Amino acid sequence: MKKITKAVFPVAGLGSRFLPATKAQPKEMLPIVDKPLIQYAVEEAVAAGITEMIFITGRNKRAIEDHFDKAYELESELEAAGKAELLEFVRNVIPKSITCIYIRQSAPLGLGHAVLCARPVVGDQPFAVLLADDFMDTAPGQKPVLAQMTDLYGYEKCSILAVQDVPRAHTRQYGIVSASPYRPDLELVSAIVEKPRPEDAPSTLAVVGRYVLSPRIFDYLEHLGTGTGGEIQLTDGIAALMVSERVLAYRYAGQRYDCGSKLGYLKAMTAMGLKHPETGEGFRAFLDQMHKEQGQHDGT
Repeated sequence: MKKITKAVFPVAGLGSRFLPATKAQPKEMLPIVDKPLIQYAVEEAVAAGITEMIFITGRNKRAIEDHFDKAYELESELEAAGKAELLEFVRNVIPKSITCIYIRQSAPLGLGHAVLCARPVVGDQPFAVLLADDFMDTAPGQKPVLAQMTDLYGYEKCSILAVQDVPRAHTRQYGIVSASPYRPDLELVSAIVEKPRPEDAPSTLAVVGRYVLSPRIFDYLEHLGTGTGGEIQLTDGIAALMVSERVLAYRYAGQRYDCGSKLGYLKAMTAMGLKHPETGEGFRAFLDQMHKEQGQHDGT
């Protein structure tokens, strides 16, 4: 069986929900404490055994390439200043064994089109897709979400979608699946629809930003017309793939933060700020003090 060694990162989106912060920088470079979102996603992929990172980029995304490239001037300055710890951080943003490949998406034609752009590099191998603004956090000692999914692929040998239940009012923001029980935390997908209205949604089980996909998905994406929003939808490609192959929905172990929204981003920043060894203690004391002062204010 082919091991999953390739991951696709669709990073060509405009990040319009974070304007003006994303006017001149990619949304994937927004930091969570001291690392950008895209680095957390790449680290998750590395932990799952991925060795080839395929970034589907667009205009104004050069900062992502620069982030994972060698920074000669910065490294020289840090070395001259004797800042050895910071120098190691900069040099080890990505392991030396990892290959980064950048492919330009010519037009904003949707997630399905972005994934299809990776076909020349992925070829006939199974692969992962990670959406960096779906920030996945796991408990200490727990495998990262993508590693959970690649392990499952080793047993099931079919496409696997990360899913979670969402409020029915939010179904129009997601791909929604119909599924039946298969084994603990896994369900067999019988249908999938892109962004249905709450009254039309077949369930509240939503696909979130982690996928392990069969290479046959490319055949279907290549022949799809445009779908919801006038884009080529990955959801529609998965629906077509289900005609010939099983697709499983996985209720992963971990916490997802939707960093494509301001509130989700703030939640992720808070959660990681409390965990960070440099900031955790002081940040917790600050939040406790804020809560105390708010309580006193509300009581007056």
